[in-house]
Amino acid sequence: MTDWLQEKGYEVNEKRVARLMRLMGIQATMPGPHTSRPHPEHVKYPYLLHKMEIVKPNQVWCADITYVPMPSGFMYLVAIMDWYSRYVLSWELSNSLDVDFCVQALELALTNACPGIFNTDQGCQFSSDDWIKMLQKHNIKISMDGRGRALDNVFIERLWRSVKYEEIYLNDYDDGHALYRGLSTYFEFYNRERRHSALGKRTPEERYHEQ
Repeated sequence: MTDWLQEKGYEVNEKRVARLMRLMGIQATMPGPHTSRPHPEHVKYPYLLHKMEIVKPNQVWCADITYVPMPSGFMYLVAIMDWYSRYVLSWELSNSLDVDFCVQALELALTNACPGIFNTDQGCQFSSDDWIKMLQKHNIKISMDGRGRALDNVFIERLWRSVKYEEIYLNDYDDGHALYRGLSTYFEFYNRERRHSALGKRTPEERYHEQ
């Protein structure tokens, strides 16, 4: 902000900008809690997607958890996405980081299709027995990002950016029920109406069902 104002010809420094922002009640969007802490006793799986060409729907799915700031504390959002199409197959909200809401999202996604590979980070939810056994039950190959390598799961990281800047930060939800309704509307829009240049100007739903 200071650099931008100086470029516009205003003689300000960082202290003055910070003071004025405090007076106006403006603050930066700060990092939230860590959502993907590895469990020291859980088995970690290798990353299987290096140099792999993703050429069809349901070849690879991915999942991740992000935080949603609320007036008091946080809610946690998990989404399962098809890597090829960016189609959001399922999502769930929780007020805790227990594995249950992740497994619920996985069960819902698996009612419609089954991937060849499932990629996640090494967080304790995705390395837990409940999650791993569900994947093994469906003969799904398990892939995990390297530690500190967010770009291994880059498409779902881009989804979080879109969700937060196009929906969450614009609406300032007061409670979990309102947040759930807002996200329901947003994910319908994202899947069915939001066109991606990387998908040839198609929507995720169009891309997912093209074959």
